[in-house]
Order: sequence, then structure tokens, then C-alpha cells
Amino acid sequence: MKRKLVRSLRIAGFAATLAWLAPACVEQSANHGSAGPQGSAATNSPSTPTPALAQGTNTEPAIILTPKPPPTPRINGAKIFGVRPGHPFLFTVAATGDRPMTFSAQDLPSGLKLDPKTGQITGVIEKQGTYVVKLGAQNARGKNSRDFKIVCGPVIGLTPALGWNSWNVWGGAVTQERVKAAAEAMVSSGLINHGWTYINIDDFWEKNPRRTTDATLQGVGRDESGKIVPNPRFPDIKGLADYVHGLGLKIGIYSSPGPTTCGGCLASWEHEDQDAQTYADWGFDYLKYDWCSYNQVLPARTNNGVARSRQSGFTLDELKKPYQVMRSSLDKVPRDIMFSLCQYGMGNVWEWGAEPGVGGNSWRTTGDIQANWNSLANIGFRQFGHEKFAGPGHFNDPDMMIVGMVDVGSGRRLRPTGLSPNEQYTHVSLWCLLTGPLLIGCDLTALDDFTLSLLSNDEVLAVSQDPLGHQAGRIVKDGNLEIWAKDMEDGSKAVGLFNRNDTATNVTAKWSDLGVTGKQTVRDLWRQSDLGKFSGQFTATVPRHGVVLVRVIPAKGWSLF
Repeated sequence: MKRKLVRSLRIAGFAATLAWLAPACVEQSANHGSAGPQGSAATNSPSTPTPALAQGTNTEPAIILTPKPPPTPRINGAKIFGVRPGHPFLFTVAATGDRPMTFSAQDLPSGLKLDPKTGQITGVIEKQGTYVVKLGAQNARGKNSRDFKIVCGPVIGLTPALGWNSWNVWGGAVTQERVKAAAEAMVSSGLINHGWTYINIDDFWEKNPRRTTDATLQGVGRDESGKIVPNPRFPDIKGLADYVHGLGLKIGIYSSPGPTTCGGCLASWEHEDQDAQTYADWGFDYLKYDWCSYNQVLPARTNNGVARSRQSGFTLDELKKPYQVMRSSLDKVPRDIMFSLCQYGMGNVWEWGAEPGVGGNSWRTTGDIQANWNSLANIGFRQFGHEKFAGPGHFNDPDMMIVGMVDVGSGRRLRPTGLSPNEQYTHVSLWCLLTGPLLIGCDLTALDDFTLSLLSNDEVLAVSQDPLGHQAGRIVKDGNLEIWAKDMEDGSKAVGLFNRNDTATNVTAKWSDLGVTGKQTVRDLWRQSDLGKFSGQFTATVPRHGVVLVRVIPAKGWSLF
């Protein structure tokens, strides 16, 4: 069936069709059984896909694989949430389905309350413990419920952050209005209903002593008491945080441990306690802490006569110290603030980023990503071996996302990502398997349908948000073909079959490599469709620079929602 389909398409002149159909072009091996007619793209497709105009410089066509959510309620997002005793609690129940919708929560711990119209849970839990809550959502079409575990204790960020960051789209051109617009778009686009939560301001909210000709980057910098004061682009930063919280979202901020940030703005050197308290007073929930100028305050030494660079020459104690200092400062404030270490992987940060005293919730493992295939592949596929250092509350961070309209670091000329559609599927699939923060880096006010579909597939996002918190490891590498697998809480495996070649290629996942036996149900996560029951192995045709993302499930049965 598949051969006839491809041959007919080629006769019609569509030689490139195989690539954009590839996430659906799965097949069983001839000597392995399947239950039902599950072998071809035509059979497995839930409906005939419609090509979409995808943002990207590549002319490769794109199809939207993510099905539309049903009109009935469906609760999505994280199934587990960490909060510290006595600290403010904010969680919005993510649910798709027709509106209006009402929400319920049975067995909420003392101190919390639910707004039945918005699904926002707020309050304070004073008593440490684990609480299992039954969340509910109901509309005119039906109802849905799901268990939700609240863990009140010392660890927060039990699943990777889902959100947006200003750098890859606005860079040095960020403003309060653009951040506010991003928050509003996260709600109006429906991303909030899939679990997206954080709106993070990167650099350039502070005074910039270098850019004296730009009045919008000036101001007092710090007041007489030393408290940091935003530049004129952010006239009411606390009001902005309050507004974002009112939408049911959270908000993040940026600084550096040295005298200035990467962009030359004022940073936190010798003001760590004060800045941490200020961030808490303003209501921030996330801090990205970027190394940058910290080497300026270290002793001037050389290694064998070569001046120390930010990528080499620092002792392990020197690498840890600025993050230990800010960790101590954050621990003094009565607010949960996610701590994102950004120092580009120096000193194998994945080995110590979570240790007591440093306490990172995530840590960058590489330099900055750029919106092209080489950058994506060089970063994403080099995460092998880091998986043993990740877990609930502490995750490796391969950097922000590069789908949609972007302009990394500048914000002056937004343009479509340099990734082809298949490369974008690879990007989202691999980042979910890697279980790091998913921070959208595009203009949320200009989302096209294809980009929105990449960011709103709940079965794909569930790979990222699985409560077990495991990061995928690479189990097979055969030239430019790779298979990455991640253990899931329910005993299934999330598996990515990747093809880094320039032509479509068959990729086979063997049960012996996955550590499973017997019949397994294989489910296409992008199409949200079962492909059949397989014994021994599963083979898929994967396009150039593409992926087939599946879940391998014991055949006895399974349900996500």
C-alpha cells in the first residue's frame, strides 16, 4: 500500500512529498505481526491532512499533524506540582474544549481555593505534605477529571517549565508592552490550555550604561538604597507581574552575577540579597541568571600564559560560587522563584547544578542556539550522557526554542525560523524527550497555524511533562540515524526515531534496545493515533532531518486522558 501511494505521488510530480508525509509514513516489518490494517500512511491517518504554509526559509511543504482538540473538556498539562510551605501558590488548570467551562477540585489542601470560572488555584499551604486532588472540567458537551498531585516541600519545578522568553524574538528591543502582548497572546491563542505558563523577560529591562544615546535604556539604575530600578521601557514592572498573574500565568526575569549583563545592563554583583528580595516583592516566579561579566570580578590569572575565557580556565569553586550566592539570596525570600543557571555548560554544570548550595532548577548545557538546522542538531543531539543528572526539580537545558517568527538577540527584523517543517518537528520532539525547559522564542502575537500546532499537541507535551521526570537517552546511533528513548511514569516508553541524513531513510527500533518484550502497542504521538501492535521491533520511514515520535506501550491497554 505504501509503495503504491509513494509511486503514485511521484508520477504526479510530487517527488518531495515523502519528506512532509514522513511523520505518518510508518510501516511494520514484514515478519512482525500487527493487529488490524495499520501499515500505511493512508490507513493510519485520522483524516486527510491539509498542507499548511509553514514559517521557515526552506521551501519544503508542511502539514499539520496535530488533531484539533475535541469540544468536550480535556485536562492537560502537568500532573504534579511542587510548592514550598508558606509561599504563594498559583496553578491554572489547563483544559481544552468548548467554552464556557467550569472547573472543580476535590480535596484541595487547607489554604488553597479554586476559581471555578478560570480554573486558577491560589492561596498558601502551610503544612508540608503530599496532597492528591481530583481536578474536574465541565462544559455543555461533557466533563473530564484527572488526579493532580501537590507536593508541599523543599523542591519546586517538579516538571520542566513551559513558557516563553523574550530573547529569541525581541532581544535588545524588549519592552513592557511587548511582554504584556505575549502574555495576552498565550491566553488568546489557547496555549494556556495546553499547560504553557511562564512569560519570561530576558535582558534589557535594566539601565544600560553602554548605550547612553538610547534614552529608553537609561534611568537611575539603582536608587539611593541600592534597589534596582527598571529602565523607562518598563514603567510599572510590578503592575506587569500582577497583570500576568491575573491571566493565570507566571512571570520571569533576568540578571547576571557580574557587574553587567550580556547586553551591558546593570546586573546583581554585590546586590544579590537586595535583588532577590526585589524580584520577590515585584512578584516574579523565575530567574534566569547569566554568567556573562562575572569573569571580570575573578582574580586575573592565566592558564599557561593564555588569558582565561568564559569557556575555560575557571576552577570548579569559581564556577559554583556566583550561583551559590544567588541561591542563598533566593532562599531568604518568601516566594518560590525557579532558578535557571545560564553558564553554557562550563565545568560540566550538569554534574553539580542540582547539588545543595547551588540548587538550580535547570542549567544551560551549551552556548546560545541559533535558528538553523546546524545549531539545532549540534546542540540537541549532543545531550547524550546528561540524562543521569536530570530529575524532578532539576533539569538540563538545551536552550530556548526557535520555531515561529524570530530574530535571535536583536528584535529588529523578525523573520521565519530557518528550520524546515520536518526540522521543526524534530526540534519539538527532541526537546520534549530531553525533558528540559520548553521556552518559546517567537512572536506569540504572530503565530501561524503550523507553529501553533507544533506547540499545542498534548500527547507530545505529555512527554515533557511526565511526572517521572526522566530525560531520554540515546539508545541507538547508526551513522546519522539515532533513536532516543524515555521511560514514562505509566511504564510506557516515549521513543524518537531521528534521521539526520539528507534523504528519507527507514529507522527500526528493536525491543531489545528498548528493554521491552512481547507485543507492544505503538502510538504516533503527533497524529495521536495508534499504529497497531508489534512484536520484536517497529520500523518507520523518517524524512530528511525528520522524526517519527511514538509511544511504545504494553499491549494490555493504555489511555493518556
